Amino acid sequence: MENPIHIERITKETRITLSLHPGNPDRISLNTPLPFFTHLLHAASFHGGFGLELEAQGDIEVDPHHLVEDTGIVLGSAFREHLQRVEAVRRYGYAIIPMDDALCQAVVDVCERPYLVYRVTFPQAQAGDFPLFLLKEFFLGFVNNARINLHLEAFYGENGHHIAEALFKAWGKALEEAYTPRGTSRSRMSTKGTI
Repeated sequence: MENPIHIERITKETRITLSLHPGNPDRISLNTPLPFFTHLLHAASFHGGFGLELEAQGDIEVDPHHLVEDTGIVLGSAFREHLQRVEAVRRYGYAIIPMDDALCQAVVDVCERPYLVYRVTFPQAQAGDFPLFLLKEFFLGFVNNARINLHLEAFYGENGHHIAEALFKAWGKALEEAYTPRGTSRSRMSTKGTI
């Protein structure tokens, strides 16, 4: 029986309610005031094989930064709780995804040591009215709260929308592989005997 993970974050700047459904990509329902960001999250969830229900509101009239970063924080917290529940996972995940002119890769290590390598350059500053530089803030929030190693790289691309979408699809696929359950003991996840 499915046992979704529920996380809520309420601050003076944002209000975010999230449910993560590992292994159930049919449970996708996303509502944010940032359509392009919603589009990216949907792509990651669908291609990553995990269901995601999200209600996110924030002070975007000030700047979308708070909402984007806090969504990363909440989603990272959900993946960390998922790890606690399943105990042991495959640990490593990798994906390289094309989208027309763009080619991006994501590499994940579920290791309890947060670190982000972000080698992504966008040829345009925005996709629609969404500032693309905010995606790094999302991934920082995610990594620091999931406590994983994440390396993201855009090899090339001419269209910022395509780069961002390929990046999120690759990230979703890498998460799916890395978080695949593997037995009940973390001793198989590291030569140290635990992560």
